[in-house]
Amino acid sequence: MKRVAIIAPSEVVRAGLEAVVSSGPDLVVAASSPDESAMDGLEDVKVDVLLLVLLRHSEEALSVITSLSGHNGVPLVVLADGFDPAWSAAALRSGARAILSSEATSAEILAAIEAVSLGLVVLPGAASDAVLSEAPAKTHSQPPGDGQKLTPREMEILEMIAEGLGNKEIAWRLDISEHTVKFHIGSIFTKLGAQSRTEAVTIGVRHGLILV
Repeated sequence: MKRVAIIAPSEVVRAGLEAVVSSGPDLVVAASSPDESAMDGLEDVKVDVLLLVLLRHSEEALSVITSLSGHNGVPLVVLADGFDPAWSAAALRSGARAILSSEATSAEILAAIEAVSLGLVVLPGAASDAVLSEAPAKTHSQPPGDGQKLTPREMEILEMIAEGLGNKEIAWRLDISEHTVKFHIGSIFTKLGAQSRTEAVTIGVRHGLILV
């Protein structure tokens, strides 16, 4: 089980994120707090991922990220309002491992938690280029696998996998056979170098194949 600590000023938002985290098959909420004091009593408790909600882009927020990212190397997922490439790049340099919109879906949040726990970096898909152009060169990475690009159909299926749809549901939605769906998924795994549906989604999020 991966243990997730949640920091969000709003009690309603915290409750929502607790529900999202608890819905993950191998996730559990280790702590939940309105501010970074949540980490003070967790020195002896294993925390695998920290989920942080920020109200605004500011230097103070970057200081909070820097402080929290130093907590035993726990990867940090940041949810923030709006989008600012320069600030997001600074957040990466400060130690954030994932930057999501505050309106991210449950599936996107769960995928980001899984991704950072695997050592990956997650950026908003539609804004990855803008962020990476502001960030140090070391944040760039080449897609894994055999280097082939996913076809439009494979991209479509990968997005449905991210939504949590099974092979039968995907086949029904696309009006194709389950055998064809399995073929496409096998191709997706090969091209991404993935061993499972979850890994394929996390790699897809990391490389901007799935929009966040």
